[in-house]
Amino acid sequence: MMKILIAEDDFIARRILKDILSAYGDCDIVVDGDEAVQAFRLAHEENAPYDLICMDIMMPNTDGQQALVRIRDMEKQYGIRGTAEVRVIMVTALDDPKNVFQAYYNGVATAYIVKPIEKDRLADSIRALGLPG
Repeated sequence: MMKILIAEDDFIARRILKDILSAYGDCDIVVDGDEAVQAFRLAHEENAPYDLICMDIMMPNTDGQQALVRIRDMEKQYGIRGTAEVRVIMVTALDDPKNVFQAYYNGVATAYIVKPIEKDRLADSIRALGLPG
């Protein structure tokens, strides 16, 4: 079973993601980018890192883009590179190529899906990342 972090500020989207992703593993849930970074750090300190992070781009405080940059910086500090990096699916309500491009280029996201979240599309993304599904 995978260890999954869901970072989403919208209650309904959080619930949908948890319902879908619970079939793949244990899910922890946070509501903003600051909590996502903190959860990522704690998981590494406990030697139980996440296999997958599913993170909304638009969140209060620290958004998904900023949180992902901080997570990737932490991975560099821990000596984690390449295929050992956590897989990240960015979730966005914005059908906005600029935001998607920034997620890939700046944050090194590994995939993205556009809301509304569909089970089949999310399952396809998980399989495409080579994660157990």
